[in-house]
Amino acid sequence: MKRDDMLAGLMAQAMDTGADLVTLRAIVEESSELGAERVLDKLGLEDEGAHDDLDELRELLSAWRAAKASASKAVIEWCVRALMALLLIGIAVRIGVPELLR
Repeated sequence: MKRDDMLAGLMAQAMDTGADLVTLRAIVEESSELGAERVLDKLGLEDEGAHDDLDELRELLSAWRAAKASASKAVIEWCVRALMALLLIGIAVRIGVPELLR
C-alpha cells in the first residue's frame, strides 16, 4: 500500500469513527514520512547513494572550514611579521643605523 493511500485511509477512518489518539498519531506519522520522502525526492536525495553523498559533502565542508581557518591564521601571522619588521626598521632608523653604515 502506498503512503498516499495509507494516509487517505487513515483520514477516512478518522472521519468515520472519530479520531482517537492512535489514529491521530498514525496520521501524523504517515504524513510526516510522506512529507520527508517528497522533500528528499525534490532535493534529489531519494536514491541509495544519497547517504554516501551527504557524508562526502560533510567531509568537504569540514575540509573547507579547516583550510579557511588555516589560511586566516597564516594571514594574521604574516601581518604580525610585517609589523614587527616595520617596527624593527623604525627603531633602526631612529637610533641612526643607516648613518653608521655609510
